[in-house]
Amino acid sequence: MATLTFDTHEFVKKLKDVGFSEEQAEVITDLQKFTVSNTLEQARHDYELDNLATKRDLKEVEAALRKDIEVLRLNTAKDIAETKADLIRWVVGVGLLQITIIAGLILKLASV
Repeated sequence: MATLTFDTHEFVKKLKDVGFSEEQAEVITDLQKFTVSNTLEQARHDYELDNLATKRDLKEVEAALRKDIEVLRLNTAKDIAETKADLIRWVVGVGLLQITIIAGLILKLASV
């Protein structure tokens, strides 16, 4: 996470330019630095700034999800093809069994 920079030398210089003594300017600068640091830390805590996702993070997740979806799509297509083949085998087997049973019944009835 990027840090916030605070130019203390420039701050002290500006305070001295408007009439503050060196000691006053340094005390005010230290207080300002402390306040900025605390404010930033509170914002990090309140808004969980350290846990924010960047655009790069989102693009990486998107790429991984796209890859996972493609793998699932290919696996699903393979599973469907295998299921279709199994179903065709069962239908052909049951059809042959029905033909055999019907032929046997016809032969049985014909011999009576």
